[in-house]
Amino acid sequence: MNHIIFQTCKKIFVKFSLFLQIFLFLTFNKISILNAQEGISQTTIYAEKMLLRNQMVQIEIANAMNDLYNFKFESATTQFLWFKDKYPSHPLPYFLLGLTEWWKIMPNGDETKYDKKFIAYMDSSVTFAYDLYKEDKNNAEATFFLSAAYAFKARLHAERGNWTRSLNNTRSALSYMRLSEKKKEEVINPELMFGEGLYNYYSVWLPENYPLVRPVMAFFKKGDKNKGLELIKKAANNAYYTRQEALYFLVRIYRYEEEKPSLALPIATSLYQDYPDNAYFHRLYSSLLFSTGQFYELEPVAKSIMDKIKLDYFGYEAISGRYASYYLGIIYQNRGQIAESENYYRQAIAFAEKLKTFDSYYYLSALRELGRFAHARKDYKSAKFYFNKLKKYGKKKNGTKEAKEKLKEYKRYKDD
Repeated sequence: MNHIIFQTCKKIFVKFSLFLQIFLFLTFNKISILNAQEGISQTTIYAEKMLLRNQMVQIEIANAMNDLYNFKFESATTQFLWFKDKYPSHPLPYFLLGLTEWWKIMPNGDETKYDKKFIAYMDSSVTFAYDLYKEDKNNAEATFFLSAAYAFKARLHAERGNWTRSLNNTRSALSYMRLSEKKKEEVINPELMFGEGLYNYYSVWLPENYPLVRPVMAFFKKGDKNKGLELIKKAANNAYYTRQEALYFLVRIYRYEEEKPSLALPIATSLYQDYPDNAYFHRLYSSLLFSTGQFYELEPVAKSIMDKIKLDYFGYEAISGRYASYYLGIIYQNRGQIAESENYYRQAIAFAEKLKTFDSYYYLSALRELGRFAHARKDYKSAKFYFNKLKKYGKKKNGTKEAKEKLKEYKRYKDD
């Protein structure tokens, strides 16, 4: 029961923190676009305080973000460190360096070795943003970075189950967010459509699925899910800076929120083709191929994941391996190539045990299939081994009844 409560709280905190990030991305777009439309010169005395007004900086950030999406962290970090050297007292470079650490966490949300660095960079962003805010309470960039850094910290603490810290950071993000909101105007722009679309969609979806956040959502204007999806689609087709983010969120929405994987698949295909070394996109693409039954296309994609694990590509680790090896086990089983299927199922089990995800579908299903294979060739000792594990970890899921029946049957046989 405690585990269920923990997971429910975690989902609510993570989803709300995600909503804060969406709201802040909308703020970021509006500030950037308004600044560009004002035509402010880069030679003004505010140049070092208002980096979001600098169009060259925006272009260079976009290039670095592309490196981030393809997990070229060294290249991205080099560019962000250049910003840090050039603007040591501005929150932007610290925020981007923190974002780099965030994407290192993305492939495996349970990985904590990047947490301290992530928090340190976001804390630095808060420090320098607050200095700007003290100088000028109307500095839109200051309030944006204060809100954004606190929102990202809130999400990480939610992922880690640190509810008090998550709540405190959420409160801080909200307080500065409201200040940011007062400084915006409405502008028609493809970049803006993305932020507006996300806001419209999640401001409705979140309270629909998590009633506990409804009182908090009363502070935000009401959205429209259908309008939100249309705006995100337009941004994905027409935006320059935010195209990749729009595509990613379309996949996320169709795959998880709307539960329409067939609509997510074409978009995930495009992201994978553009960023083939992004372990998160790669895994998401493979899962969509699997859930839509595209096994012919899935085989080389899953094998590519396995190859990159062996070659130690960043982000390609046990989680991706558990998915890919299980998919390959299914593929070869369907072809009647049992030896190959068993090999991949055993790898899926090894990856799951490394992760200690003993209650996962992939682990339990692989145990069941290996038990069946062993039983079919009358290798009752091996079958007993797999069915005992299935009985132990499966509880009432994934063939536990079958395992119990088989184990009763094996009492009539000798282990050898």
